[in-house]
This record gives sequence, structure tokens and C-alpha cells, in this order.
Amino acid sequence: MISLLLQKEYEKAYVFRMKINFSEPKIYTGGVDVSRWSTLSRKEQKEALDKRWYVYYSFRNPKTGKMVRQGRIKGGANTFRTKKERYQFLAILRNNLHQLLAMGFNPYEDNSELIQKLEGDHPQKKEPSKAKKNKVDAIKVKPSSPKNPRTTKQKTADAGMEIHEALEYGLKIKRDTLAASGFGKYKNHITRFQKWLRSERPDLKGIREIDKKTVVTYLNSMLGTSSSRNRNNSRTNLSSLFTTLENNEIIEENFIKKINVLKTKPRRNKTYTTEHLEKLEVYMKENDPLLLLFIQFISYNMLRPIEVCRLRVKDIDMRDKKLFIRAKNKPVKIKIIPDILLSKLPDLSVMQPDHFLFTPYGFGEPWDLKEVDRRNYFSRRFKKIKDIFNLGDEYGLYSYRHTNIGMIYLEMSKTMTPMEVKSKLMLITGHTTLTALEKYLHDIDAELPKDYSNYLDPTFYNKETPGKK
Repeated sequence: MISLLLQKEYEKAYVFRMKINFSEPKIYTGGVDVSRWSTLSRKEQKEALDKRWYVYYSFRNPKTGKMVRQGRIKGGANTFRTKKERYQFLAILRNNLHQLLAMGFNPYEDNSELIQKLEGDHPQKKEPSKAKKNKVDAIKVKPSSPKNPRTTKQKTADAGMEIHEALEYGLKIKRDTLAASGFGKYKNHITRFQKWLRSERPDLKGIREIDKKTVVTYLNSMLGTSSSRNRNNSRTNLSSLFTTLENNEIIEENFIKKINVLKTKPRRNKTYTTEHLEKLEVYMKENDPLLLLFIQFISYNMLRPIEVCRLRVKDIDMRDKKLFIRAKNKPVKIKIIPDILLSKLPDLSVMQPDHFLFTPYGFGEPWDLKEVDRRNYFSRRFKKIKDIFNLGDEYGLYSYRHTNIGMIYLEMSKTMTPMEVKSKLMLITGHTTLTALEKYLHDIDAELPKDYSNYLDPTFYNKETPGKK
């Protein structure tokens, strides 16, 4: 019976919510992840296609109250010999199955009323007799499995999965691949887009109804209340999500990649002058020594503020002078602890290994807060001190890292060649490539030329000072 109902729903999509007694229908794809299809070998692809692909779901048994796996639904999908054709066909069956379940289909009950409703939605078709229905149910008529699926796509089928269901599906995948700190911001951009769609484009139902013009309109609307940088970030995150949907055959193409990126004014942390460093250090030594030690981890170990916030007591090896950090580009990264910093650390042996080094309650205490919020706490704490010295937004905790890397570079340059300096500096800063280090040094203006007055005027030093004989 369910195959017949899917056949009738092949041309129509419904959005209807009710109490959920069923699991979300899923597609079995031969035991492989189709989003990684292009990375599989031909042998692995062939082995996957040789297996039976199908849609499966579970439904709550009214007697036991437990979810029970129902029969597999193939619908002729395995007659297609390519991954794209087979998955597209099963995706339609999966979506329509979900809609049927939402409308009230129950494999444990009589669905005659639902059949009548579906027949009523297609008045141009003559209602089959009861005998014919029974015959169809008995032989499990398969949904039309066309020889050429490209010629049988219906307009309603092109709308694809319901918009917000598709976006949530993409977010679910991203949640497993992004770090917790990055996923929060990522989700905020997608949620904002969802709210805009509900408010401004309620006429759109299926994910494939969203086009380039719709997304451009949304991104342009952000410029009135936000910056071009935030607009570009939203474009990047939406594009990433739509790429995931494309890889999972939910949409045909990620068109957001073709939307232009707006030019933005670079925002950078300025380096501190020697005078700034001295005044800030004197003030914090007297008024906030914990924050000073926090900044010394940034300055002497060239860490990012969020990396310092991740540090726990167990991450410091006092004996071998090693520091174990979780950087953004590696699960675990090892750095040495210079003696200038080692001498400033308290006795760690009396502290709990899992406690954080830096907390509002002191050094080596428990602190149940997300790492982004921990970083923001110390940023706000430093801002109070920074405001005392009238330092603007261009100065921050990150400025200490830039300042000290620049100082080390200039000091090394006095006795080493540029290539020798950069080779040693890579080990200190943690940059993985020479190109990345050179770009960083350029951005913080660490590489400055010597005075070139003599090139401008060869007689510069021979001129007499005006007013003197």
C-alpha cells in the first residue's frame, strides 16, 4: 500500500505537522557516505552500487509503544546505475514518504481515508474500484521508475525538501564537523537567514525554490543594519551549508559561490609602542597581576587569547618545559615554555589537573563556561584597563602577540639573514609555511626598510644646515 501512496505523492508535496510517531526517513546508500563519493575509488563506488539502496524508517507500534523498523522501500531505484540518478530518485521517495507520514499514514491502521484524500487531490484521474485497489496493494505497485529520470521530474518535485528541514539537515552535518566555538557563530548566520525567509519570503516552500536572487536580496538587506564584513561572513557560511546540501544531492548546485564578495576595510590589531607596554605592565602588576600573567602567555609563547583560555593545569609540563595547546589548525600542538615565563608560574603540583589556568576566581580553578565566553571575559577585563590609557579598538589582547613577534624579528635581523630569521621564527610563532609567516610579517609591518634618504638625494649628507656657516 505504501508504494502506491508514494506513487500518488510523487507529483505533490505537503507540509503538515502532527504528533511524531515515526522517525525521519533515511536513505541507505550501500554503506558509504555519498557526500564523500568523489573521494572513493572506482572499486568502492562499484561495490556500493552493487548493493541494494533503499529508504527506511521506523514507526511506533501502538501496542508496545516502541519504535519498530518498517519494510525497506526501493521503488525501482536500483535500476539506476549511477549514484546521482539513484540517489535523486530515492530522495524524492524519502521526501514524499515523510510528507505521507506527516499527513497521517500509519502502517498499523487502515489508510482508506488518506487514499480518498489523495484521490480527491487528483480529480482528473478516475478513482479505481475497490477490487483494483486491493489488487494494487497486493502486488505492491512500484512508483514509476522511468528509463530516463530526467524526463519525468515534476515541477512540484523540483521544489525538493522543505526549506527549514533542509537547512536543519545541513546544520546537523555541520555540527559534527565544526568545532563548538565555530559552530555557534555559523548557526547564528543560518538562523538569521531562516527568520528572514519566514518573514520576507513565506511563499517559498522547497529548498530548490531558493535561487541566487533570493540570497542576494537577503545579503543586501544585511547592509542596512550590519557591516559588509558581516554580510561577507554570512555569504561564506550560507555557501558552506549549500555545498553540504549539494554534496548530499538535496540541491542541484550551490549558486551562492557565484555571489560576489564585497570589499571591506581591513581591521587589524595595532602593535604597541614601548611606552604603551611599560605603562600597561606597571599598572597591571599593581592592580591585576592575573591578567598580566594571561597576557604574558600571549606575549612570550605567541599564543592567541582563545588558546590561553583553553589551557588547563595538566597542559603544562614544568619538568620538560613544554606546553600542550589545542590550536585552530591542529588537535594538539607542543610548544616550549621560555624561562622568562616559567619563572612567573606558581606551584602547579597543588592544583587539580583538569582545572583551567585562568579564571575569574584565580589561577588553576574550575570554570564551567564555553571557551568563547571565557575569551570574551578576559577581553572585557582588559578593555577596562585599556580605556584608562585611552587606547582605541585597534588595540587588544592580540596586539601583544603582534608586538612581540615584530620585536623578535627585528632583534634576530641584526645578526641573521632574512631566511635564517624566518626559519627560526616559524618554530616560535607556529606558522606551518614560510608563505603564511611572510604574509603575517607583512600584515603587522614587522619588515621595515632601513633609512633610504641617500637614495632620494645623494648629496643629502653633504648639504650644510641652513642658517649655519
